[in-house]
Amino acid sequence: MTIDDRVPLYADLAGDARVSFEFFPPKTEKMEAQLWSAIETLAPLAPRFVSVTYGAGGSTRERTHNTVARIARETPLAAAAHLTCVAASTDEIDEIADAYWQAGVRHIVALRGDPPEQGGRFEAHPDGYAGAADLVEGLMKRHPFEISVSAYPEVHPDARDPQSDLDNLKRKLDAGATRAITQFFFEADTYFRFMDKVRAAGIDAEIVPGIMPVGNFAAVQRMAAMCNTDVPAWMGRLFEGLDDHPAARQLISATLAAELCRKLYEGGVRDFHFYTLNRAEHSYAICHLLGLRPRVTVEA
Repeated sequence: MTIDDRVPLYADLAGDARVSFEFFPPKTEKMEAQLWSAIETLAPLAPRFVSVTYGAGGSTRERTHNTVARIARETPLAAAAHLTCVAASTDEIDEIADAYWQAGVRHIVALRGDPPEQGGRFEAHPDGYAGAADLVEGLMKRHPFEISVSAYPEVHPDARDPQSDLDNLKRKLDAGATRAITQFFFEADTYFRFMDKVRAAGIDAEIVPGIMPVGNFAAVQRMAAMCNTDVPAWMGRLFEGLDDHPAARQLISATLAAELCRKLYEGGVRDFHFYTLNRAEHSYAICHLLGLRPRVTVEA
């Protein structure tokens, strides 16, 4: 597919993209109001699912459960709960999985998880799962969940090498996962090069690109350093000098994320997962540019 340069970049797209959104559990009443405002705004776009993250070391376990359960209870959205192996025995994880199943949650995002201390190394619980592949296998034995796992286009920071990272991704999918969602990245070629390696490795599962609109450039730089994501030099130059111009910064952020999605769409991608950071504006605008229009209403 090529873009006709005589036609505006986002003109008359077919609206055939499918999207999902990621949120994190709120800590305060104000943050909870912001989260539910974002859910109300994005729900009419009929996402495939919405997911709720799980803090390092299981630090948000109860808040994650409460948020996911409320989405499942009060909205028509398919809610997915993140679940990690960190600091939990297999019995504890079984208990959490059972509680999600009883709450009507049928989708788990199964992750190894980050250590409780930033910069620390992952250590499996003595009575727990060694990693995400084992977690997927254990969850599938417990209930017939739909399971998503993570993928790293620029290689997981703890991986021995790119091949071992691909091997681990294949193990997770072979264990029963439905799809993988990538860590965020900032250039379309990063995703397409990764997909070439994924398919060459014999992996034919759905690999959904994770999109992170850059609301705060310094914060995204910190997150990128933790997960081995390259931040192109040109991106730093574009955000330079905008600390005191939040409206301009937001416009540039949305423009860059929309351009990334358009390039992915041009290359045949039709599924996108947005890391919303509990804000709706960027994701809603990008979805609109991709041709998506409201299809359902929700009361929260």
